[in-house]
Amino acid sequence: MVSDADRDAEAAITGLLARERHDDGLLGEEGAHRDGASGRRWVIDPLDGTTNFLYGLPAWSVSVALEDDEGMAVGVVLDPVLDELFTATRGEGAFLAGRRLQVNACEALETALIATGFSYEAEQRAIQAQLLLEVLPRLRDIRRAGSAALDLCAVAAGRVDGYYERGGKPWDWAAGKLIVTEARGLTRELPGQPAGLAAAGPAIIDELAALVA
Repeated sequence: MVSDADRDAEAAITGLLARERHDDGLLGEEGAHRDGASGRRWVIDPLDGTTNFLYGLPAWSVSVALEDDEGMAVGVVLDPVLDELFTATRGEGAFLAGRRLQVNACEALETALIATGFSYEAEQRAIQAQLLLEVLPRLRDIRRAGSAALDLCAVAAGRVDGYYERGGKPWDWAAGKLIVTEARGLTRELPGQPAGLAAAGPAIIDELAALVA
């Protein structure tokens, strides 16, 4: 699903970057692509959670990240509904409204509240539902908000203890991954296809990744 808001937001972001950072590359969900000459690339999800947006559910975001030869350098996720701006700069921490973020110190999956998401593809959703039968009894509970970027920010802010999902794209996770790691969390890529990601605090990340892999 895609809306005019997705396209308009991407046009606004890429237009600004074209004026201010014209030597940088671009990769956007709605088709924006430009090879850069600077060694830097902006990874843009102009509206993460389009289904929520179209249904009037207040869980969607704008995600922008900057990557260079060393990986993700800057990540920004805006929740326009709650007027919350999550930011991270590599090596300098993650912040929300000037408050430094830190992941929860959850030490056991049995007490962990975990966020996840589901695919648009019916066949993949069926597989994800089957996995839930194995995963859910091992956790405190599951939450499904509908925006991967906000889920990762929730991990960083301690609103949930972890996150996992398959089927995401680079723009879904780029900013959020940096925000998690700068909040002293860890991420793990899940083996196999489609692409998968897990994120959590150091004490449970490996067990979570193994459980959902």
